[in-house]
Amino acid sequence: MQIEELGDAVRSARKSSGFTQAELCRRSGVSRATLDALENGRIGELGFTRISKLLAALNLELTTRPVLRHWPTLDELIEEKRNDSGLDRRN
Repeated sequence: MQIEELGDAVRSARKSSGFTQAELCRRSGVSRATLDALENGRIGELGFTRISKLLAALNLELTTRPVLRHWPTLDELIEEKRNDSGLDRRN
């Protein structure tokens, strides 16, 4: 994931949670200028600590997976979704 994609994901999760930028900043301890730069693709580096704080405040977690060397097939996407749903700890 590129930093721009992370910014889009954070903005989407923030809005889905009903948080303003100010509220997310208060909850995470990240400055408003940093959050705004992240969400608008104007930040070059954020650092793991700030990323962790933002994700925690949004009730999200950082995960890793191997880089895809090809576009996934529909069957692969369905299988991935099935596996992800089975690991959902919120249910």
